[in-house]
Amino acid sequence: MSAAISRASTGVLRSSVGAKSAGLLRVTRTPQALATLLQRYYASKSFPPHTIVAMPALSPTMTQGNIGTWQKQPGDVLTAGDVLVEIETDKAQMDFEFQDEGVLAKILKESGEKDIPVGNPIAIYVEEGEDIAAFADFTLADAGGESKPAAPPKKEESMSSEPPKDSKPTSAPHTPEQPQSTGGKLETTLSRTDGRISVSPLAKAMAIERGIPLKDIKGTGEGGRIVKADIEKYKPSGSSSAPATSAAATSTDIPLTAMRKTIATRLQESKNTSPHYYVQSSLSVGKLQKLRQALNASANGEYKLSLNDFLIKAVALALLKNPQVNSSYREAEGIIRQYSTADISVAVATPVGLMTPIVQAAHAKGIATISKEMKTLAGKARDGKLQPQEYQGGTFTISNMGMNSAVERFTAIVNPPQAGILAVGTVKKVAVEGKDGGIEWDEQMVVSGSFDHRAVDGAVGGEFMKELKKIIENPLELLL
Repeated sequence: MSAAISRASTGVLRSSVGAKSAGLLRVTRTPQALATLLQRYYASKSFPPHTIVAMPALSPTMTQGNIGTWQKQPGDVLTAGDVLVEIETDKAQMDFEFQDEGVLAKILKESGEKDIPVGNPIAIYVEEGEDIAAFADFTLADAGGESKPAAPPKKEESMSSEPPKDSKPTSAPHTPEQPQSTGGKLETTLSRTDGRISVSPLAKAMAIERGIPLKDIKGTGEGGRIVKADIEKYKPSGSSSAPATSAAATSTDIPLTAMRKTIATRLQESKNTSPHYYVQSSLSVGKLQKLRQALNASANGEYKLSLNDFLIKAVALALLKNPQVNSSYREAEGIIRQYSTADISVAVATPVGLMTPIVQAAHAKGIATISKEMKTLAGKARDGKLQPQEYQGGTFTISNMGMNSAVERFTAIVNPPQAGILAVGTVKKVAVEGKDGGIEWDEQMVVSGSFDHRAVDGAVGGEFMKELKKIIENPLELLL
């Protein structure tokens, strides 16, 4: 199909074939390219009017994505807000919500197909009343073909919340590769016979982490839905082969997901390009623990504050006193960008990797508000439901392993382009000298600050840790 593409000042993408066609680009959710690329075509073959659904850009750094489970099948009626398909991005697996009305006519990319460039066709839909049988022979070539993925954004912009610049896809169509079952994140969708497996996002992530095929599990949730308990109870069927007699070690190869590749690339980039240095400090948290317990006792169930909630607030206040730490080094632009707000990224372990949801403007929020937001964000992170604006763009990170009593202290890798991260160990009772010269017991924890020396000098990192210690050990300052 030959189509002339023009972009209007309003951000609408129009396409035309001869003088009969019209097209549009409907932007949904957020300005960061969270959009359904919908292009209206009257194909050169005798297909009825239809609209192409293209692979959306669900994060600023996304150039390609993988197709998960199709929640709708050809013939299903679509309404605004319906989940059309699950898309695995370079950050997480997300629900792609439809933002129009019509009937799904043809799926062009089946579940399990990987590395599909943003903007490439994945399905078509028509208005209600149209004959979807006319699209039985519709192909990718009829939808305008495929293009190569756009080049990834520059390294120093990888955490930016700004959308990537538009790239012009090539129009030469080619035959799509056949999907292969690799045992990766999307393997189970390839083995379906009816096209559907009902499974919760958490159960799916656990199955992938443990290498459990969903097709072998009988769901006990509503309508046969596979839930967390089904994964935990799963026991593989006995093997028909004889037990091995040799002492050779066995292993399991776990394919890399897009998210794991992104984590590996970014951490390697950080260690290779950011000169790290580390500052450690022991903090007395006895007074803070008593304050926390008193506030929880009087909360009447309205909130339950954690030590981490106080840490988020304390770090935010310390950042405002030391703005050099609340910054990012941007070599390509020739600047160090200092932020006037403290947006705290908090590391959350999920079954498929580490996510860092953000408490926006933590310095300006009460601790009860921070606690409520953090519980919501952590739950969404574990369920794979975070939106891009909820995990991209933080100015400083906290990684807390204090819930593990075996972790006294550790150091963390800076999350670029941020300039610092705080690693928090567990709380220990430590013998200290009392006022009368005797021995008293105090609750203490060790925190380790990792800083990018390109943006934060050693003395500045030390002053930040000093301010943080002052706030934590005099917790009433958090209530001012």
